[in-house]
Amino acid sequence: MQDEHLPLWLPRLAAHRGPRFLQIADALQAAVVEGLLKPGDRLPPQRQLAAQLDVDLTTVTRAYDEARRRNLLEGRGARGTYVAAPKVEFTSVLDLSMNTPPPPDGVDFDDMLQQGLSQVLMGADNDLLMTYHLGGGSDADRKAGARWLAPMYGQLDARQVVVCPGAQAAIAASILALTQPGDVILAEPVTYPGLRAAATQFGRHVIAVAADKHGMVPDMLEEACRRHKPGLVYLNPTLQNPTTVTMPERRRKELAGIARRCNVRIVEDDPYWLLAEAPPPPIATFAPERVVYVSTLSKCLTPGLRVAFVLVRDLHERERFLAALRSFALMVAPLTAALATQWILDGSADGLLEGVRKEARLRHRMARDILAGRYGGAGDGLHVWIELPAYWTSAQLARAAEGEGIAVTPAEAFATGAGSVNAIRISLGSIKDRGGLRAGLQRLSQLLAGRPESFSAAVV
Repeated sequence: MQDEHLPLWLPRLAAHRGPRFLQIADALQAAVVEGLLKPGDRLPPQRQLAAQLDVDLTTVTRAYDEARRRNLLEGRGARGTYVAAPKVEFTSVLDLSMNTPPPPDGVDFDDMLQQGLSQVLMGADNDLLMTYHLGGGSDADRKAGARWLAPMYGQLDARQVVVCPGAQAAIAASILALTQPGDVILAEPVTYPGLRAAATQFGRHVIAVAADKHGMVPDMLEEACRRHKPGLVYLNPTLQNPTTVTMPERRRKELAGIARRCNVRIVEDDPYWLLAEAPPPPIATFAPERVVYVSTLSKCLTPGLRVAFVLVRDLHERERFLAALRSFALMVAPLTAALATQWILDGSADGLLEGVRKEARLRHRMARDILAGRYGGAGDGLHVWIELPAYWTSAQLARAAEGEGIAVTPAEAFATGAGSVNAIRISLGSIKDRGGLRAGLQRLSQLLAGRPESFSAAVV
């Protein structure tokens, strides 16, 4: 039975209102907003509040931790816990520029992280977590990678999976392992900027191959292969970054056939496959000996997991890939890899992935409603590609958006050739709360409806 003399700010707890620790944290937040609690007010000791509410101490501890995460409380050592002063916001920029997964509704990420790390530390040899792993991941990590790739490939030999510290490292290692200085890499006219950055650092040249509404054009690829004798072809065939195009199965088969005929390797960078609605099989399923397949956790789960799984079928190529990787990245941090493995094997990753999928699709519906005829998305994934009216250039629009407190990415950032489409990419996951995202999309919609002269101060 709850104490009759509860603090005024704290409502009675009810089973049908969700987890009790969240009810307490929500009550704290409401009291701060309504002025019942003011900065500097001392909160009851946790044991006292637990007794008053007839809950266990852990519930109150989690409630206070959640309130601290919301910047509502601050600890002052032995003196206790106090209501925090409001944090000063030094910037009001709404970031629509960074492709990150949206925080899923109903997933207690802090609890998931704590439990995952606790399981890792209880079950692992701590010495192994603090030493070198030079074989592309531990046996357990590679098995987790094989399970992560199972929706694309079914059962896999885990020995063919390499664990990398993120997709960018995997792309860079592929370039070093499979090409020589001065070699050509073929890619679509607009593509992931990290490819160009790595190629430039390693003295390779990226050349654009024409694309249509289904992705890279097969005839153009075959002609470019014969003309340039490329070391690699780079493709991002599912919810392509930035255009959102998902290459149909027939096109994938055609490109795989060309890779065979022209004896060229493909790096298939596929970070969004698991976010897409019924995507076709990867290109690697049609030419497994020709394709290095890369799947990262950063776009499906959280950027903090710098883990990518790379499928390299050929043993000799795998050894070259690992040698290249060791030259600049050595390995994934074992603790990070172990956490990823724990989440994949205990099912936590599946739950988080499903939450990200649902939240991303909800945000796409929001973008479609607000941007109306300007929306250029697939309904899933993390980003939208907006082709601009003729009176805006992408650089102008990006500067005007910055003047309105919005960050977007102009098409020039993705260009692999001299020409570029007149467009911007906006990302739907980088703003944590939906209200902030809605505000950013509404400001952007107003910009698109106007002309540069209306925002002349921002676009000069």
